Amino acid sequence: MPEVADRGCLNLEPGRRLRTPVAGIFLFLPLLARLNFDRLVAEAEYPGSEMIPATSALLSLLALKLLDKERRSHISDFDCDEGLGLFAGLNVLPKTAYATEYSYRTQRDQQQRLLSGWISALAPLLFPEGRAFALDFHTIPSRGDPTALENHYLPRRGKAGPSVLSFFAQEQASRVVCYANANLTRADQPGELMRFVEFWHQVAGHDPLWLIFDSKVVPYSELSRVNQRKIHFVTIRRRGAAVIRRLRGLSPQAWRRAVIDTPKRRHQRIRFVDESIRLPHYEGAIRQLAVDGLGREQPTLFLSNDLEETARALVIRYAGRNGVEDGLGTSVNFFHLDCLASEVRLNVDLDVALTVLAHGCYRWLAHQLKGFDRSAPKRVFRKFVGTAGSVTIGDQGILVRFDRRSHNPILREAGLDRQCPPVPWLNNLPVTFSYR
Repeated sequence: MPEVADRGCLNLEPGRRLRTPVAGIFLFLPLLARLNFDRLVAEAEYPGSEMIPATSALLSLLALKLLDKERRSHISDFDCDEGLGLFAGLNVLPKTAYATEYSYRTQRDQQQRLLSGWISALAPLLFPEGRAFALDFHTIPSRGDPTALENHYLPRRGKAGPSVLSFFAQEQASRVVCYANANLTRADQPGELMRFVEFWHQVAGHDPLWLIFDSKVVPYSELSRVNQRKIHFVTIRRRGAAVIRRLRGLSPQAWRRAVIDTPKRRHQRIRFVDESIRLPHYEGAIRQLAVDGLGREQPTLFLSNDLEETARALVIRYAGRNGVEDGLGTSVNFFHLDCLASEVRLNVDLDVALTVLAHGCYRWLAHQLKGFDRSAPKRVFRKFVGTAGSVTIGDQGILVRFDRRSHNPILREAGLDRQCPPVPWLNNLPVTFSYR
């Protein structure tokens, strides 16, 4: 094993051959090189050193996300893996102390710039239009000293507890998580939706067309701001007792009927009341859609500023918000979003930003593999990324030879290395793949 002092001395001597149990991680290099990951890190001004440049530091932490590792301390599992070190542009990966302390040197502005550059480069590949976004908050429980953290409701525990509040946005069509912020306090919560709007305007040059979120994301005053930006939205309203009494008192003729015939939907026949109402702190009238027959005892109250969509279309559009909950579930189960113990929000914020990057990497890889475009990261990891192999350094490039596996023909068909430009942190050597 190389000495610790040599961890940053990248050895690209021709003829050098390395063995690694996770050669599949090199499948992400074509994307990272194509998006100019080193330039994104440099523009975000992340800290680095001569031994461990900023690009290598971020790639080392990103590798843990891509390889289903719960904590940064698990980087020690790869102390002897020179192949994985090569992925990050190093001899071997840094030690646990470096990995765990690195996030304390970062700032929210750096995460913001990294996400902006990442999504600007990734969007043309996976969601060039970016029309509709599902938004949601997620509380990350703290297992350390809770003195500096606020209490937020933790669904898994069924009660409030010390936690870090985070916010996520997911592009609905591609199911790519495209924004995150964990540097939030309770006072910041009402304005986070508009911060995402400004983020997307900076990335795409225009506001989102549609925003879909639940009733706890913003107050009515923020809904008014969204409406003033001419952004369509659909959300739900809390069921007040007076509102329910009024709806139950309506005649049967006031309710219209529709069929939501989406595949595998359990409750397809609904009835609804479509009306215009006024809300406190919301300028002007807003459309309220009271829907019965969705499996709830009481009608569900949808709010929207779109007057053209049919009731059926609005219900279907809001149902797509489940995608962001699925994305958060994936982030918790595979990217281990909740496995944090820090009371410093900025420490958590870097981990959340890396989760967005890792999620985008897996969505891109799944999109390249025929028949796996809807697969969850865990399945893609099990079939492709968790593959052993050897890495050979040559004069003209780096050859990654995967061990024999039943799914190798799918990788061969995808031809990922045909899209791989020279990798800057590997002395601009191209990477090619071979399958036994």
